[in-house]
Amino acid sequence: MQTIDTLLSARWIIPVEPPGRVLEDHALAIRDGRIVAVLPTVEAVRRYAAATRLDLPAHALLPGLVNAHTHAAMNLLRGLADDLPLMEWLQHHIWPAEQRWIGAEFVHDGTQAAMAEMLRGGVTCFNDMYFFPDVVAAAARTCGMRACVGLIVVDFPTAWAADAQGYLDKGVALHAALHGEPLLRTVFAPHAPYTVSDAPLARVRELADELDIPIHIHLHETAAEVEQSQARRGRRPLELLDDLGLLSPRLLAVHMTQLTEAEIARIATAGVQVIHCPESNLKLASGFCPVARLLAAGVNVALGTDGAASNNDLNLFGEMRTAALLTKAVAGDAAALPAHQALRLATLNGARALGLERDIGSLEPGKWADVIAVDLGTIEAEPVYQPVSQLVYATGRQQVSDVWVAGRRLLKNRELVTLDREDIVRRVRAWGHKISR
Repeated sequence: MQTIDTLLSARWIIPVEPPGRVLEDHALAIRDGRIVAVLPTVEAVRRYAAATRLDLPAHALLPGLVNAHTHAAMNLLRGLADDLPLMEWLQHHIWPAEQRWIGAEFVHDGTQAAMAEMLRGGVTCFNDMYFFPDVVAAAARTCGMRACVGLIVVDFPTAWAADAQGYLDKGVALHAALHGEPLLRTVFAPHAPYTVSDAPLARVRELADELDIPIHIHLHETAAEVEQSQARRGRRPLELLDDLGLLSPRLLAVHMTQLTEAEIARIATAGVQVIHCPESNLKLASGFCPVARLLAAGVNVALGTDGAASNNDLNLFGEMRTAALLTKAVAGDAAALPAHQALRLATLNGARALGLERDIGSLEPGKWADVIAVDLGTIEAEPVYQPVSQLVYATGRQQVSDVWVAGRRLLKNRELVTLDREDIVRRVRAWGHKISR
């Protein structure tokens, strides 16, 4: 028998790749943090001697979810200013609160709260955009969660940097400092075309090419954003980025609710990645991302929650369900985004957007063992005819029982292993009392 670290057997394994496949009574063999085999349980117990074995007779095992757009530290601003349109919400509530409170401690505590919430909801990898990315990286490293750390860029001064060049300098230094970190990647994160001027955007493109990392940006989020760009710069935001040479497979365009057919064709040709945040867009009345048309054009579409200040949660199971239902309604087609494809948006498509598809996003031999176990034996989930449909349309994040990142168990029977839940709650409440004064 071959010796391995962990053998996980379950009622169902949903590998995501190939699409639609569901394996019954199978097991996952893990060694040195990676998947070595996916095979029938009866064969697995004959072939492998595992240091740890876990049998999950009512569960589905699937890849960890990839939250492709977050502002993790904004968990501390959850519910601060609800039921407002985007620019009023930003300019009169969020930006003033950030100007007053942002610092290393704020970002550390908010990021820990976000990671705790995401792990308990089955998210194993998040792509962040926020200030003090060095603090985000340190928090993720301590927790053991996989993260793409956003190297934030804006024109205006904050507690993190004084000007665009300062953001760029600090970002490049952090990228170098994180070199070789197995669970951490970097991505340039210019906030949006309306907060970053042309010269810094052009420099971001040059540096991203040089460092071989993605670019993560809010784009075409609202009709007002597009109209203001046309009035002030004579071009729609997408056209502006195209002129600056930013349209490429490196670009992660977040929201994209305002798109013409010609723009869809252009981003498909350029290989741009689209990050869909349906619940945040709905709450802020920003518009509808044309997911069905994007997918039909061959665009890779992934899912993000946005920050908890605008969503107001980091629940990617909820985003899958909303994305599937909203896409059907917008397209006028009940088959527009079937359950297996919605799950793919939250797993392999997210990994592909971040350049991680060779490492995570599906349960295949050779990939890192980023795995979640979801209990489908509850009264809310039974009976189970189609496990993938059940996961997308009937499952809540509270049914995630266990989570592994690179083979390390970070959630055990709903309890966090590397984060102190009670301490996080205490600190978050303290921030709430301070901010609400």
